[in-house]
Amino acid sequence: MKHPIFAGNWKLNHAPADAEQFMKVFLAHYPRRQDRTVLFFPPALTLPTVAALVNDRSDLAVGVQNIHWEDHGAFTGENSAAIAHGAGARYALIGHSERRHVFGETEEQTGLKVAAALRAGLTSIICVGETLEQRERGDTVRVVVRQLRAAVSRIQPSQIIGSLLAYEPVWAIGTGRTATPEDADAVHTALRAELGALTGDQGRAVPILYGGSVNRINAASLLAVPDVGGLLVGGASLEPEGWATLART
Repeated sequence: MKHPIFAGNWKLNHAPADAEQFMKVFLAHYPRRQDRTVLFFPPALTLPTVAALVNDRSDLAVGVQNIHWEDHGAFTGENSAAIAHGAGARYALIGHSERRHVFGETEEQTGLKVAAALRAGLTSIICVGETLEQRERGDTVRVVVRQLRAAVSRIQPSQIIGSLLAYEPVWAIGTGRTATPEDADAVHTALRAELGALTGDQGRAVPILYGGSVNRINAASLLAVPDVGGLLVGGASLEPEGWATLART
């Protein structure tokens, strides 16, 4: 039986007051349950508000959308993994496609960030995914495996086990296009094989989420794929009743 993980990435949405109202509605529609975990990734300034509201729920947790790879220093506008942990984060998104393609985050930097998250006690959700051009060239597996190797290059194989992966095809994020269950299965199978090569049999324990225009209509079919261990959700996580419904899938 799967213990699926539902991760809601709010991106640049929901100020603290809005988040407080959101969580009030969400919690009213989502009773405590132990067969799955729901994660919230609010903007950094909203994170402490959400963390305080889920503090007594073992089935809910909060993560940070981005971290800097240094623990402290003259990096105006950045947040370290330690600061995020102190604000209530327990997870960190690393290598999200918008960080890579909008902000120019490199594969080397994803490796630095995964190591920083580990130092601070945060669980990394390592995001990998190909562009449409790369997919059409037949480079999908090569790209996602390369991204995974770079992300874990600064930690020990035994430490990879404590991380999560998320496959998010860039061409499917916010476009309304979604990878078919067969597409997801092929890439998740390749990632699982690479985890095995990196860690041995223990790699089976690493959840691999799917992300990319996930909604209440396609969630069940994606979760039915054997190697899909959960969902990384963007726009469909921004409305509390809808997010509660999706997380019950």
